[in-house]
Amino acid sequence: MRMSQYFLPTLKENPAEAQIVSHRLMLRAGLVRQTSAGIYAWLPFGLRVLKNIERIVREEQDAAGAQEVLMPTIQSADLWRESGRYDAYGPEMLRIKDRHDREMLYGPTNEEMITVLFRDGVKSYRDLPKNLYHIQWKFRDEVRPRFGVMRGREFLMKDNYSFDIDRAGAIRSYNNMFVAYLRTFARMGLKAIPMRADTGPIGGDLSHEFIILAETGESAVFCHKGLVDKDILGRAIDYASDLQPIVNEWTSLYAATDEMHDKDAFEKIPEGERLAARGIEVGHIFNFGTKYSKPMNAVVAGPGGEQITVEMGSYGIGVSRLVGGIIEASHDSAGIVWPESVAPFRVAVVNLKPDDNVVMGACVKLYDTLQAKGVDLLHDDRDLRPGAKFADMDLIGTPWQVIVGPKGLAGGKVELKNRKTGVREELPIDQLAQRFGRWSASCWVSEP
Repeated sequence: MRMSQYFLPTLKENPAEAQIVSHRLMLRAGLVRQTSAGIYAWLPFGLRVLKNIERIVREEQDAAGAQEVLMPTIQSADLWRESGRYDAYGPEMLRIKDRHDREMLYGPTNEEMITVLFRDGVKSYRDLPKNLYHIQWKFRDEVRPRFGVMRGREFLMKDNYSFDIDRAGAIRSYNNMFVAYLRTFARMGLKAIPMRADTGPIGGDLSHEFIILAETGESAVFCHKGLVDKDILGRAIDYASDLQPIVNEWTSLYAATDEMHDKDAFEKIPEGERLAARGIEVGHIFNFGTKYSKPMNAVVAGPGGEQITVEMGSYGIGVSRLVGGIIEASHDSAGIVWPESVAPFRVAVVNLKPDDNVVMGACVKLYDTLQAKGVDLLHDDRDLRPGAKFADMDLIGTPWQVIVGPKGLAGGKVELKNRKTGVREELPIDQLAQRFGRWSASCWVSEP
């Protein structure tokens, strides 16, 4: 994509309404624009990030055995009355009526709807377990929406729901999602620490929040430093096996948000191994037994024909919230520093002299060659001073910048800059395509 043709309305100054880094940079880098309080339009640049996050979430959900569905945003109030939550949920729920005066609501979550879909479609224990997910917009009428997409009223969420014949099966489903979440966030370049959590209005007796560390995080968090260094991507995961040992490994070390913090337990950790920091919640998983299946009569026939109320769990990832969370965890004074797996474009070809036919020809050839290899890239062909282009490239955070100018081309070379490290190197132009040979799950792998 040529930047001269791309809809990327960047801002030079920090918007006055933006209070935190991610909100400021999302506005300045042209990812979003606010349309009303807590509601944002996603512009092309931001939407590409959102889609990359969705892709990783889908791949990990599918690998764990979950099946994708798509539920509507508008739900009947009768569903929520059946579970007993309609009056209890509170003013965050947007209640509406249609033209026939039927009471509806804009879904803040989907436990009731998925329970009915399951109840109507599964009748025998032989059809269990089931795990169904979707990625859909939600609405919660926050009294004070703030911090951009971090606490908006409309947000994109992955939520999924497990159905099992008994408690043991429900724990296996919970553990599968626990490990899938570790992998999901790690693939996005994040260190997400699972912390025991309050179940809140969702209910249940087992819950973990997944917290990424960031100086501007909304919550105080306390944990053993060993959790930060753990790696899940280096392990082969068999979701058909018992994953309890992996869950035990991640939960045996102390980790708690301020709400669940046990000062005495924390201080038993050797001082050099304690970590007190700020964190951002990006995922939350719950096991809540029969909280919804019992009042909504979600039952299956057991081996002897008896009626068994299924055990359930729910699992959420804030997809749109993750865009802000990633920026909070990965930025510098110049702008965003995207992890390569979620970057809107992985390479930017920076044309220092677009009115020079030789330079333009070299940039177009590089663009075509890299695009043919499956590389997502942006060609900055705008008629601007080099300094302005460099500032914009650092602001939008493209992981690699290929700088092409007449001086370098005279020697058959281009400059390659790594946005994260700032390291620059000159290399022959005919070797650039080889450097970006192919894309693996987490990094570029050069071709031999």
